[in-house]
Amino acid sequence: MRAAVVRKVGGPEVVEVLEVPTPEPGPLQVRIRVAAAALNPADAAVWAGFFGSLDGMEHAGLGLDAAGTIDAVGPGVLLEIGTAVIAFDAAVLRPTKAQAEYLVVDLNSLAPAPHDMDLTLAATIPLNAMTASQALDHLRLRPRDTLLVTGAAGAVGGFAVELARTRGARIVAQGRPEDEEFLRGRGATWFVSRDEDLNDAARRFVPEGVDGVLDAAALGDSALAAVREGGIFVSLRADVLPEPRRGVAVRHTSAGPEAARLSYLSALAEVGVLTPRVARTYPLSQAAEAHAQLAKGGLRGRIVLVP
Repeated sequence: MRAAVVRKVGGPEVVEVLEVPTPEPGPLQVRIRVAAAALNPADAAVWAGFFGSLDGMEHAGLGLDAAGTIDAVGPGVLLEIGTAVIAFDAAVLRPTKAQAEYLVVDLNSLAPAPHDMDLTLAATIPLNAMTASQALDHLRLRPRDTLLVTGAAGAVGGFAVELARTRGARIVAQGRPEDEEFLRGRGATWFVSRDEDLNDAARRFVPEGVDGVLDAAALGDSALAAVREGGIFVSLRADVLPEPRRGVAVRHTSAGPEAARLSYLSALAEVGVLTPRVARTYPLSQAAEAHAQLAKGGLRGRIVLVP
């Protein structure tokens, strides 16, 4: 099969597509014939060396998100061949991953794909929706609580706004001025531009400070300042955590596989509560070009590779 891999650390130019052995599923695993695989910043972290060198590895695969159909099953699996699924391939530094023609994952990393949804769209759900959902758990939101989401029009931020709405939160969404209509449509109660002072802008709507922040844009101190005394601050990046102050709890979150949660999120996407977004698609053969576009940033929606 063909797979997008890196054999050395560098920039997006080190991404290449190789012919590699097709993996076989083991006990409680399935093999997916991949229809689409989304790109995420975590992929750039692999080729940039954030997860360490590739010493001792012939190559490292890329991709945490996939959608496709079950092609083969291992012992103990009762799922039918041909079932449409989405998968969250959370492990890093494996020889092949989701950006390939075939992917083997454990059952805990798998969920039914949203019914009647294009698999290119469905492939953008797993990592970002799981991250948003698990981050909101850290915030312990109650109905009518106030939540500030920075980078709210991004992949994680957009899902966080939609999921927080289902929990009854009132949401201050930060984004570009052109994002306002989108964010209000997703459930934001108030909008603040990233061109404004964040603390002042948020307190214009919530003078006492918000109950919690999901800092999807990794702003750190400026986002923490908008939290009320004793509130909660959650970041997606451990390297930009601000120092706790005023009794604010500071937490870091990262997503892990969880089949029941992924199935729930897929169901929400199926009924239109979550809005998957694709910015561009590339054939798998153009993986390096796709990763170069990922490195440039600035897109609303995910870049997706189609084998």
